[in-house]
Amino acid sequence: MTNSDKRIVILTENELRKTLSRLTFEIIEKISDLNNVLLVGIPTRGIHLAEVLRQEMFIKTGCNIKTGIIDPTFYRDDQNRVGTRLIEATDIPTSVEKKDIVLVDDVIYTGRTIRAAMDALLTWGRPKSIKLLVMIDRGHRELPIQPDFCGRKVPTSKKETIQLCLKQVDGEEGIFLNNKI
Repeated sequence: MTNSDKRIVILTENELRKTLSRLTFEIIEKISDLNNVLLVGIPTRGIHLAEVLRQEMFIKTGCNIKTGIIDPTFYRDDQNRVGTRLIEATDIPTSVEKKDIVLVDDVIYTGRTIRAAMDALLTWGRPKSIKLLVMIDRGHRELPIQPDFCGRKVPTSKKETIQLCLKQVDGEEGIFLNNKI
């Protein structure tokens, strides 16, 4: 049995596109001044997801929303447990002061990455609001953090992982559940 045999499709390419469209409309409905929005992606897939959302918002509204990157690695309280990875350069293209920030990540699990991302973001200034968009909410929260915009809730075991694939990065699109061996 190969690794791909253990992969379960959660969202097909078509379902992923529909979900992204729905999430885009939810942002448009919830945030009144789109010119004040900054989409901030969390490495790694959150960066690419923020760009996809930016494009969707432009198609639907004509508004050219700015995107940024926030790498929360050095703000984590659990680095010794999760280890480090190659650091992504934080890039915030505009002041965050009084902005409506939408933090974008592929999966929320314990909430620790989001907490660290908020800590990192607040070193750049004081936004008007911070909202959270995730494609998948796996549960298992250790901190009281909940997404404002969520593609799908998928209860998982701790032995499972979720993988968001985007064409421009992975050559395929969809969301997949993988069992760790």
